[in-house]
Amino acid sequence: MRNLIAFLQRFRIFLVFAILQILALSWYVTYLSFPRNQFLTTNNNIAIKVLEWEHDLTKHFNLSKNNTDLQWENVYWRKRQPQFMYQLSRGKVKINDTIYEQQYAYIPAEVINSSVNRRNNYFTLNVGSAQGIKRGMGVFCQQGVVGIIHYVSQHYSLVKTVLTKDINIDVSIHMKKTDLPGLLKWDGRDPRYGMITGINNDLRIKKWSKVETRGGSGIFPKGLPVGKVSFTEPIEGQALWKVEIRFSADYRRLQRVYIIKNLHLAEQTALEDRIPEDDE
Repeated sequence: MRNLIAFLQRFRIFLVFAILQILALSWYVTYLSFPRNQFLTTNNNIAIKVLEWEHDLTKHFNLSKNNTDLQWENVYWRKRQPQFMYQLSRGKVKINDTIYEQQYAYIPAEVINSSVNRRNNYFTLNVGSAQGIKRGMGVFCQQGVVGIIHYVSQHYSLVKTVLTKDINIDVSIHMKKTDLPGLLKWDGRDPRYGMITGINNDLRIKKWSKVETRGGSGIFPKGLPVGKVSFTEPIEGQALWKVEIRFSADYRRLQRVYIIKNLHLAEQTALEDRIPEDDE
């Protein structure tokens, strides 16, 4: 108490000045319209700025959760797109729930480890058999095809990406009048570019034509983006094109992916296993 009294006595002149200054400013702002408006405007601007800082800060901390929520939302809507379903009715198109049934299910995942500068590149995902992941399932991202599940543990899985030597994904070059089927390859050079083999050079291929999944293997649904044709030239001594494509996805920055489960794959595989072998 004695120290408080001593403090007040020592700074009494400054404290009286400060109190009078506050009173003067308060009366000035209260009774004059222009300074009052200026004060309120400044106060609102400060409050808005503080709210913006708070929003940016919370948005940063919630970024991972928001991305996960967005992935599940994408899964919800993708499962309901007719082009990724099996069409039950092949006659007249009617708007009801009996025309299509779900053919593909999607499981969101995150890339936790990856490489792009090796001859054979694999991505590690944070989901495994506990989430229903199995070897042979397709993997894609919002921008395009990623690869195929190669190994699975209980909580993790390893993706054999399109940036490997023998990936062999069936794709097609989308043209105006027809689609040209081929196999997706990678020559091990640039992770931004791939190749398509098996296309006859008697057909003209327009530069920047879209390349999409063909859907024949049952691993990927038809129509997923792969890239665009960037370069073509005939292969010497063969009636085939050398087709270079620029991938639609940037695998060097990939973080969020989806794993595809074909609900009809077992049926398709069982039927195709009954195809008789060619007689030698």
